[in-house]
Amino acid sequence: MSERRTVTTRGDQPLSLAISPCPNDTFAFHALAHGLVPDAPAVTVTFADIDVLNTRAAERRDDLVKVSYGALPWLLTDYQLLTSGGALGRGCGPLVLTAGRTDLRGARVAIPGTRTTAYLLFRLWAADRGVASIDVASFEKIMPAVQEGRYDAGLVIHESRFTYPSYGLTALADLGDWWEEQTSLPIPLGAILARRELDGAALSAAVRASVAAAFAEPSASADYVLAHSQEMAPDVVDAHIKLYVNEFSLDLGDEGFAAIETLLARAADAELLPRLSQPLR
Repeated sequence: MSERRTVTTRGDQPLSLAISPCPNDTFAFHALAHGLVPDAPAVTVTFADIDVLNTRAAERRDDLVKVSYGALPWLLTDYQLLTSGGALGRGCGPLVLTAGRTDLRGARVAIPGTRTTAYLLFRLWAADRGVASIDVASFEKIMPAVQEGRYDAGLVIHESRFTYPSYGLTALADLGDWWEEQTSLPIPLGAILARRELDGAALSAAVRASVAAAFAEPSASADYVLAHSQEMAPDVVDAHIKLYVNEFSLDLGDEGFAAIETLLARAADAELLPRLSQPLR
């Protein structure tokens, strides 16, 4: 059995933490990033888009990393799933946006990454809808590209679900609503992973304490959140946090694990990704 690094004292070498700059992550991890969680490890933070984060995890570059649940089958040999800090919920799914188009037959679609949960859901939903081609684009560039007619449709995540009307776009589908109608389960979007040689229970507790601190004193992280947000409007940032940081961010619980397992099993049944090589818990 491999030796585990100590993660409960500040004397240890800082752990590398890679998360997105989105408000839900900066809100949830503010206390941990700033050394405000008692007995938690020190961390150094890297911010990146979710597709980049999935790649960083595949390259095993970070001790702790935010990834898409759709990327888990390729990552669980080296990483373990933490029970806190992730993004699951209801009414928070990816949107398929168009500039008025009502179907996707022959469409060229922009997506935020090939191993994102958003794209996995899109593939399940769009299996028989005749999509012609898929291109990967940074999530903040997708709506302008659809608006300008460079794509027929765009798959968007994060705060885009609050701002797309300002681009003159319409929602052809809400994949979160579709998922909930199919399963009655919350939608699993982003996971927090830790290297397998680390103490997952201790790290889950540290992240849980960071989320709890954010809930207890929301104003403490305000400057940090706004400094990294793609969308600076405070009302949009607040809505984003309320939607994506919830009870599942504190602990996945049985319902959270059921949602993850159901998504990955359905995708494996459809031969969209391999079956898990390691148990989730």
